[in-house]
Amino acid sequence: MLFGSNHIDLITGKKTTTIRKLWKKPLSTGDRLHCYWNLISKEREKLFEAEVTYVNVIKFNELKKNDELAREEGFRNAQELEAEFHRLYPDTDDNSLFQIVRFRKIPINKWEGKTIDEKSMITKRADILFDVGKFNDSVQCYSAALRFDPDDVYLLNRKGDILSRLGLFDEALECYDKALKLDPHNEFIWNNKAIALLNSNKPEEALQASLHAFNLNSKNIIVLYWRGFILEMLGSYKEALKYYDKILEIDPYNPDVWNARGNILTEMNCIEEAVKSYDRGLELCLEEKPDASTWNRKGNALMELGRFEDALNCYNEALNLESKNDIFLSNKGVAFIELNRFEEAIDCLKKALIINPTNEDAQILIDECLDNL
Repeated sequence: MLFGSNHIDLITGKKTTTIRKLWKKPLSTGDRLHCYWNLISKEREKLFEAEVTYVNVIKFNELKKNDELAREEGFRNAQELEAEFHRLYPDTDDNSLFQIVRFRKIPINKWEGKTIDEKSMITKRADILFDVGKFNDSVQCYSAALRFDPDDVYLLNRKGDILSRLGLFDEALECYDKALKLDPHNEFIWNNKAIALLNSNKPEEALQASLHAFNLNSKNIIVLYWRGFILEMLGSYKEALKYYDKILEIDPYNPDVWNARGNILTEMNCIEEAVKSYDRGLELCLEEKPDASTWNRKGNALMELGRFEDALNCYNEALNLESKNDIFLSNKGVAFIELNRFEEAIDCLKKALIINPTNEDAQILIDECLDNL
């Protein structure tokens, strides 16, 4: 029996029912099912073996009205089931017969056919779902894999990562803490715990967890970056700058760190140095896709230096990448105002208001321009 790979509940054990068009040889209670995922054309992956515990034959006319059965099959309602079954079985009419099959999974040591590594299969599926951003499904799969081995550090860490992405930071921290009891010298898990603590609005505890990670590997760029970021959030700009500089000693071609360095230098009012950092970040970004926010931040720094024409060029670059950004348009309007080009400023600010009518700064700035015309 083949199932689509979207049936995650098969892994978690929640799905124990399937509905199929009546076969020439109908299923009976006690029959054994060999269940597979039909992942790709001509490629199958075994899921489990199961025993049929119940079979009932029903007409499509009754089935398409039964919301409860539709939900058991993974649909939101009977209407959705009806549409999908017409697609799967084009010759279906109201009198077509379907069999409702309930089953129970058989322990792997009692399988008749080829056995599999269930934990490995489930972990593989969880990793794929994680990579494509299907976090709710992925966390279910990692939880299912952990039932085979509750002390698997990799699974605990990955589950923690997903829970963090879902905003479930307390549950994520439980996973990280359990993983760290098993592997206390893992800097990546300490760093992940630090991120979860920071997102839980516990920056001081985050800094302590980050220190554990740093002490384990003071050259890990990911650890250095997050330690710098946490210090930045705490307002310890000089300390944060040290960690960003450590990264650049290891990897001087990292545009994100040059940009982060520029942000800190701006906060420290070291504007000339900030501009140099933004320039370096942009220079490195040009090999890939330039970053609109970095152009905007550089423009802001140049404005503080009174270099209004240069700032205007930066805002133009930012708008070339994000033409509908009302903040960039407002900033460009300010540059025009500083250059006494009020009509051009009004044009920019009106565009900003069209995009975002709640942009109060743009409206105030238009009034200022009108006073100067």
